[in-house]
Amino acid sequence: MDNNIINEIREKNDIVDIVSSYIPLIQKGKNYFGLCPFHDDKNPSMSVSREKGIYTCFSCGASGNVFTFLMNYEHISFKEALIELAKKANVNLSNISIKSENNKYSEAYNIYNIANKYYQNNLNTKEGLNARNYLKKRFISEDIIKHFGIGLSLNKKEDLTKLLHQKKYSDQLLESIGISNSGHDMYINRIMFPLCDINGRVVGFSGRIYDNSNVNKYVNTKETAIFKKGLCLYNYHLAKEETRKLNKVIVMEGFLDVIRAYSIGIKNTVALMGTALTKEQANLIRKLSTNIYLCMDGDDPGQQATISIGKYFENYDVNIKVIELDKDYDPDTYILKYRKEGFDNLINKAINFSDYKIKTLRRTKDLKSEKEIAAYINEVLKEISNDKDEIHQELIMKKLANEFNIEYNTLCKKLRDINKKKVSKEELIVPKEKKKKNKFDISLMAIIYYMLNNEEVINYYNRNNIYLDKDVARFLANEVAYYYKKYGIINVADFYTYLQDKKELLLYLNEILSFNFNDELKMDAIIDYFLVIENYNQTEEVKRLMDLMEKESDLKDKAKIAERIRKLKMGSEEND
Repeated sequence: MDNNIINEIREKNDIVDIVSSYIPLIQKGKNYFGLCPFHDDKNPSMSVSREKGIYTCFSCGASGNVFTFLMNYEHISFKEALIELAKKANVNLSNISIKSENNKYSEAYNIYNIANKYYQNNLNTKEGLNARNYLKKRFISEDIIKHFGIGLSLNKKEDLTKLLHQKKYSDQLLESIGISNSGHDMYINRIMFPLCDINGRVVGFSGRIYDNSNVNKYVNTKETAIFKKGLCLYNYHLAKEETRKLNKVIVMEGFLDVIRAYSIGIKNTVALMGTALTKEQANLIRKLSTNIYLCMDGDDPGQQATISIGKYFENYDVNIKVIELDKDYDPDTYILKYRKEGFDNLINKAINFSDYKIKTLRRTKDLKSEKEIAAYINEVLKEISNDKDEIHQELIMKKLANEFNIEYNTLCKKLRDINKKKVSKEELIVPKEKKKKNKFDISLMAIIYYMLNNEEVINYYNRNNIYLDKDVARFLANEVAYYYKKYGIINVADFYTYLQDKKELLLYLNEILSFNFNDELKMDAIIDYFLVIENYNQTEEVKRLMDLMEKESDLKDKAKIAERIRKLKMGSEEND
């Protein structure tokens, strides 16, 4: 594809606008800063430069242009990012050929795509009548069936497997990805709910019985190369747009909860498909919104999951609220009984997670016992010590003072003691130091950094035939020089796109850009970095010649080598 079109799309998508549509940014000087979404960032360490068209995290080293940001944030290919940004920029790509990217799991994705269409078609046949009636009784409409791609596996043992055999897929492959088992279909006579990855590709299924069969209620796809339950959130790909529009995401346990919420027009929901939250799922949820509403089942495991998940999110700069359900309900059954008005009312009455924890603490204590009362008060004070809202702290303490007839000042003193202990513990934590770079490595990085920002440095590099004695640095510097020769200009943001297929060079480029070199450095000072490299090369050459001289037996040849060493050392002294 023509680089000019790619560069046009990049230029028409302001990087500050793109990044700030995903994460909040604050302007500091000429750059913008925000929490980096590519690591567990608790202090804003990502810098976004409108002038250069790039973002850089000074903590984890993530860096790139609008294309790489979208690719890494949305977990999509370059082709998908290009199409998405072309739409935003109103650039027509209909007459432009875009090279498809190879994926080692493409066969597996194709198989699941075929299976999904096969199941959906089955539901619309005569054999699907009973399943359709079952769904209708469960108030799952045709619109819902279509939206979530719900299908049906027939009461036949080999139908899908035979179809896939005809398409030349082997039993070994079909079994490895959980579609068949010993030549038979994995799912027989079940309503099929497709499970998608974060890009919307079907990677698994959950099959539910719909008759009175004496078998497991659900059969789920096993963990495979393309399906890792802990990396997926049900409905993530469909909920993205709505959650960003509403700036809040509702987290539920099961996919039927999400489907039921959609039936009443609530589309900003995702499901864990269980009560356990993985680190990867948590990061996906934080990317959707910093306003997180937890809506687990009302039973004891659901309440425990709410506490566990909420505590995890407390480590991050997010707002956590809890939608409370009575013990007898999950979101699916609650919405069926109380409809949209009832569930909307629950959302509006959602309480802060800290208040939910206090309510949960209260339920676990016998408040007729003075010892239990004291334990409850101490735990509540520990809880509110984490609260940055002093007014909220005061309200809680006044409630405690009134309810248990305790002096308000006593509670204040206890809270101060708790805060003092927390500060002393924090002082004991010694931050890990980053591994320091030596003078040579810093000089290599500096040379490439200034080549990317100053054409005069590229000309100096070419004119003096500079040799960088580190493969990745040399290859990257040569790519910069070649890019400048070919296009007559150097632009960091466009150079990122140019390097798209060279992963090792991109990683090194990220490392360079996260080093925070001084943009105002003059050419005289930049040349000092070249001198460091020259001296290093001379030192390495002297070492090589010394080894060679030691092995040489001919005295005349030894003398020649010694003379070369002398001249190199003299040159080094002149540079010093």
